[in-house]
Amino acid sequence: MGLDNVAVRWPRTGRFYDPVAPAEFVDFGELADAPEVAAPTAALAGYIAKNGSVRATAYTELVDLLLGLDGVLYATEAAAEDEDPVIDPDGCAWIAGGLERFVDGHREHGESVTFDTVSAVLRAALADGRLAEQQLRWLDSRLDALRDESGAPPQWSFPRSELAVLAGFYRRCAERGFAVYADS
Repeated sequence: MGLDNVAVRWPRTGRFYDPVAPAEFVDFGELADAPEVAAPTAALAGYIAKNGSVRATAYTELVDLLLGLDGVLYATEAAAEDEDPVIDPDGCAWIAGGLERFVDGHREHGESVTFDTVSAVLRAALADGRLAEQQLRWLDSRLDALRDESGAPPQWSFPRSELAVLAGFYRRCAERGFAVYADS
């Protein structure tokens, strides 16, 4: 089935979270209808506008790599604590911020986001930081773990604009005080 990240009202009332009406995301539909927008970007924006959610499966490995944790979009930390798998508004802001910084940092590498360009952006970001050598070793181990048994990298190929729309979904949730329910 996959993973859906569904915008929900925060905090929950009663036993369940109330989904946010897709009308809160209707402006994403304008982007979906723009003629110059890449097809995957338009598809994501249209889906968000109609459903108030993201089919997040395709982004999980990338988001985990960019943010340095596992299971971010699955909200596994909350699930491990016997809580509902929900990303609160602060968590949405953190995800949005990480994606926004990546999208900005990727600008010089062009519009196509691949495993190689992700690696280059992350290396550049870590190279000037404190403990750069240690962080680059950590990055190398994360990148190696994503390769298949023959050493081939994941076949990611996202338009940079698609990741900007993804960031926009989490930013909207953060700004309006929504949470995101990880429905798998």
